[in-house]
Amino acid sequence: MYEKIKATAEWLRKRMPSQPTTAIVLGTGLGRLAEEIDVTLAIEYKDIPNFPVSTVEGHSGRLIFGKLGEKDILAMQGRFHYYEGYSMKEVTFPVRVMYELGINTLFVSNAAGGMNPDFEIGDLMIIRDHINFFPEHPLHGPNFPTGPRFPDMHEVYDKELIRMADKIAAEKGIKVQHGVYVGTQGPTFETPSEYKMYYILGGDAVGMSTVPEVIVAHHCGIRVFGVSIITDLGVEGRIVEVSHEEVQKAANAVQPLMADIMREMINRN
Repeated sequence: MYEKIKATAEWLRKRMPSQPTTAIVLGTGLGRLAEEIDVTLAIEYKDIPNFPVSTVEGHSGRLIFGKLGEKDILAMQGRFHYYEGYSMKEVTFPVRVMYELGINTLFVSNAAGGMNPDFEIGDLMIIRDHINFFPEHPLHGPNFPTGPRFPDMHEVYDKELIRMADKIAAEKGIKVQHGVYVGTQGPTFETPSEYKMYYILGGDAVGMSTVPEVIVAHHCGIRVFGVSIITDLGVEGRIVEVSHEEVQKAANAVQPLMADIMREMINRN
C-alpha cells in the first residue's frame, strides 16, 4: 500500500501547478465551497492512479488544485466512506497522499446529527475532539513510517486553529458551537436509543466520516481543523425522520457561513 501511495503522489506531483501546504476535505452538501476556489487543475478521482471512486450522491469526486484567496490549496470534492465497502486503508489513502505531497494543515468538514440539546439545525460545530466507533481502526496493520506505532491522541484537533476560528466567527457575527464528534460506520442514521447512548458517552454530534481521515492525518503530523454542520437533530423528543436529501439541503443552506470562516482561516494560516 505504501508503494501505491508514493506512486500516486509522484503522479500528482508531476502535474501540480503549485505547491500547496493546506488541504480541504469537502463532505456531504459542502462541495459548493469549491466554487470559492480559483481552480488551476481539477482531476477526476477515476483518472488518478490507485484512487478509490466516490459513489455517494452529493460527492463530486474531484481533486482540485487552485487558490482560495491568496493561498494555494488542494481540495477533495467528495470523500470516501467505510460504508461504501472500502477498507480503512482505502478511505484514508488520499490523506496519506496529501502528506507525501507536502500538506501540513488539513481542514475537514461534514454533515452531522446533533445530539446536544443546545444545538439547532443549521448550527456550525467546531470539533474539539472525537469518539471513534468505527469497527476497523485506520492504523490497524503494519505501521506506516509517517508516525509512531502508538500515536498520542490528547490533542488531535489543533487548538490554535480552533482559537483562530472562534476569533473569525466573532468578527463576522457567525454563531458557532463546540463539541465532540462521534464517528460511526453507517449507512443507517441513528435510532433514538443510539442518539441517547452517544450523548451519554460524551458526544455532541454523530456522523459517518471524518474520524478515520483525522486519525491518519494526526499520525502523519498534519494539523487538523474540523467543523460539522448540524443537519438534523438526535435530541430526545425532537427526533424526526431524516433522509440523505434533507441532510444535503440543510448543509447547502449554511455552507456559505462555513465557507466564510474557512476561507479566512486559510488566508491567515
